[in-house]
Amino acid sequence: QAQLVESGGGSVQTGGSLRLSCAASEYTSTAGCMGWFRQAPGKEREMVAQIETDGTILYADAFKGRATVSQDASKNMLWLQLDNLNTGDSATYFCTADLYCLGATAAIPYWGQGTQVAVSS
Repeated sequence: QAQLVESGGGSVQTGGSLRLSCAASEYTSTAGCMGWFRQAPGKEREMVAQIETDGTILYADAFKGRATVSQDASKNMLWLQLDNLNTGDSATYFCTADLYCLGATAAIPYWGQGTQVAVSS
């Protein structure tokens, strides 16, 4: 059964860092594209980064230089390192799996339950 489980969220102060983890079931770990999205209250879900099976990483412009995605396919694990956080980064962060990257967000078939990040000033 497809399953993605995120962890690592929490509360940090402006300028701080967090490392989010995603444990993927074998089913979803064979997807062509793993990724991280986020959703703040009252806003639409937006991409943070996606990683293709060949290791190519796609970062949304807003996160370039502040987010680092890494993956260990042998352990079915995906990570997101977030640095220099600001209050605008407060959101629920989701791990995703899809056949291809850069498809429509609404069409992504597999989502984790999300992990909350709260950044205070």
